[in-house]
Amino acid sequence: MKLINFYNQVVKFGRLADPRKDKKKIKRFEDSAILFGRGDLEIKKIMVGIDIEVAELLLAERIRQKEGLDLVLGHHPEGKAYAGLHEVMRLQIDLLSQAGVAPKTAARLVKERMSEVERRVLPQNHTRPVDAARLLNMPFMNAHTPADNHVYRYLEAKFKQKKPRLVEDIVKILNTIPEYQIAQKFNTGPRIILGNPKRQAGKILLEMTGGTEGSKDVFGRLYKAGVRTLVSMHLSEEHFKKVKDANLNVVIAGHISSDNLGLNLLLDNIEKSAQQTFTVVACSGFNRIKRK
Repeated sequence: MKLINFYNQVVKFGRLADPRKDKKKIKRFEDSAILFGRGDLEIKKIMVGIDIEVAELLLAERIRQKEGLDLVLGHHPEGKAYAGLHEVMRLQIDLLSQAGVAPKTAARLVKERMSEVERRVLPQNHTRPVDAARLLNMPFMNAHTPADNHVYRYLEAKFKQKKPRLVEDIVKILNTIPEYQIAQKFNTGPRIILGNPKRQAGKILLEMTGGTEGSKDVFGRLYKAGVRTLVSMHLSEEHFKKVKDANLNVVIAGHISSDNLGLNLLLDNIEKSAQQTFTVVACSGFNRIKRK
């Protein structure tokens, strides 16, 4: 498969898994990109990691010298994809509206948070790993929201099927998934950080996609809309305090483990569609797990 076709497949399956009902809103994913490399390059062997920075690219160069390598694929955005991270947060407006928050309120809160993230990201040195890839002549891309969308859809279907009644049931369901089982071995598995395990789970909101954490001022409105439990990748301390005040339950599924799940599901779909199996060198917190 050529690199440009691989990227187009990432966008295609990211769009199909996107939680927004109106797919016309989805033009592209600003936080996912070919960061360096010719589009006509043939891709057979990929080094995949959650975070790809200069150290991982130097490792990739060493692997390429010893046994060959065609592409380095990261999850978290770098370069122009990192600079565009705030743009994909618009997705959260739809998620909040679907959860019962008034659309105008959801839009205002998300746009305020988008501006915060844009200001935080703007002064960063975005191009460090991209410059390293260029100097090494190492093809490099990342897939962020398209992979996170897969996590959302997968867990949405899982909870719809299993119908967790108690907060602890959510953790039990997550612990049946291989990526979260691996995380348990490293003491980073799913856990309840707010709420009693025996408390009713009620209406669940999945915080698995949309760039990064949303507004810290939305939790009270979510409670009024009937949401009782958040299932999140991660939660900052500032957000934690606001959620606690809103009396919501919170289950942290796990950040890197959730990223693993999304990348694995995305790669599965690309391989099935292309009828091609890639040789994957796993690094930087990634474990390749294939599903039938």
